[in-house]
Amino acid sequence: MIKRFRKLSPTLLPFVALVISSCNNPTGSLQNNDWVYDNIEFDMPRVIEPSFPDNEVNIADLGAIADGQTLNTAYFTKAIELMAAKGGGKVIVPSGIWMTGPIVLKSNINLHLEDGALIRFSPDFELYPLVESNFEGKNTYRCLSPLSGNGLENIAITGKGVIDGSGEAWRPVKKSKLTEGQWKKLLNSGGVLEDEGTYWFPSEKAAAGYRVSRSNLPPLQNQDEFMKIKDFLRPVMVSLVNCKVVLLDGVTFQNSPAWNIHPLLCEDLIIRNLTVRNPWYSQNGDGLDLESCKNVVVYNNNFDVGDDAICLKSGKDKQGRDRGRATENVIIKNNIVYHGHGGFVVGSEMSGGVRNVHVSDCTFMGTNVGIRFKSARGRGGVVENIYISNINMTDIPAEPIRFNMFYGGQAPMLEDGSSSIESQNKDKLAFSVTEETPVFRNIHIKDIVANGFGKVAVFIGLPELKLENLSLENAVLSGYEGFVITDASGIKLKNVKIFQKNGPALTIFNSKDIEVENLNFNEQRDASAVAISGKESSNIMLNNADFKLGDKQIQLLNGAGNTAVVWK
Repeated sequence: MIKRFRKLSPTLLPFVALVISSCNNPTGSLQNNDWVYDNIEFDMPRVIEPSFPDNEVNIADLGAIADGQTLNTAYFTKAIELMAAKGGGKVIVPSGIWMTGPIVLKSNINLHLEDGALIRFSPDFELYPLVESNFEGKNTYRCLSPLSGNGLENIAITGKGVIDGSGEAWRPVKKSKLTEGQWKKLLNSGGVLEDEGTYWFPSEKAAAGYRVSRSNLPPLQNQDEFMKIKDFLRPVMVSLVNCKVVLLDGVTFQNSPAWNIHPLLCEDLIIRNLTVRNPWYSQNGDGLDLESCKNVVVYNNNFDVGDDAICLKSGKDKQGRDRGRATENVIIKNNIVYHGHGGFVVGSEMSGGVRNVHVSDCTFMGTNVGIRFKSARGRGGVVENIYISNINMTDIPAEPIRFNMFYGGQAPMLEDGSSSIESQNKDKLAFSVTEETPVFRNIHIKDIVANGFGKVAVFIGLPELKLENLSLENAVLSGYEGFVITDASGIKLKNVKIFQKNGPALTIFNSKDIEVENLNFNEQRDASAVAISGKESSNIMLNNADFKLGDKQIQLLNGAGNTAVVWK
């Protein structure tokens, strides 16, 4: 049944507050993590946890100095080599401030930070050589990551300490993201300005890289050419590539030059009890980017970052498709995100595919978008079998839920010329479907409570290939505008409550086989409850509808399909 109401009932407010506070506080490691594998919708193997020989070495015993000034790179290297020579063990970092250059892990090593330990990576760019790397889904050159491992097995970073990447030395900063006083302080530190003085870079090499990235010049070809812009090539802070049986547990990772934690092509990965922090204004300040990883659990973590918080990727465009390694078999449970561009995100680099993902019992507070799927023509790849439940979102500036296949571009707009779908032109621009066309299908979301300040949700597919088989069930969504569905097929909305302040509760454009059951919405004067447009719109089923076309409760705009609405 479809019902209308003007405001949230007072009797519902305590229930909503209870639901929002229902996520468990992610503190402390649990001895038994069987609950992580409960109620998973796909065949999920048990992730292997690393184990280590009973060997250990304390870096202070080797001569390392915790004064925050002395460079201790050699002592970290020596400790790791000692443990590796014994077949593995624990490298202990005791309380203190330990300045160091890059740390390169080896197999069978547990880098363990005791209470009060702070590893702070040096801001001296010269300590980080240019190396072959991968960033934003493509092979390239970047500066060596502060903490890295490649081709390793049975490794861990554990404890209660802090790892700080000195990201402020590397990152550019936009003037619009700082107060006047902060901006003046930044300018007094030196650096170079671009974009008419609105974009600060730490050095001329960094600014030169920015100019190259925005030019129409051919891509850089060799290491010598990359060296000219070396400072621009910020590393991810923690880079784990081709590693198996990995544990990150308890540590605070903060202030990264680019992305914070980037596992690439890893298997059997456990990420738990972490605090992951970056300034809210940090460019590319992602929290966790899982790329082409398999068999992963992520639980009991806190994120407060400058870009996407928990993000699943699998390579970009042709390089990602040629790699052909999906991110798959992932459980994400009981995490809190305080700030980020997205709380849980898939894309936009997803050309190798993403499948078999469970996300539940998470809270997002103030993230730009809550649940975010993004891609673009040229990516290719298949995202499927994603299950999201029990998510509570509050104070979301944009949409609590967003699917957008026009990431970095523009989507079709409505027949009435409305700009409510961030767009240009209209539905005529369908491309040919090729291996470069991204596919998003079989994605199921339920038990959601969210409030935001944009649309309550946006589903935007491609004219040539619709979003397919998406469901949203048992959701309470509030925002400035209602729910928008564009270029989609097989969408099911069940028991959805929409508290919109402006316009229709539900807008459907060029979409078919839409089933809506028990929609509740905030009635707006001079606005339809459901607005349907686009010549491809057809078979829109409103179960047990109690309103009619004649009073504008359902509005068929110019060009709506001939069989747009069916109701019982």
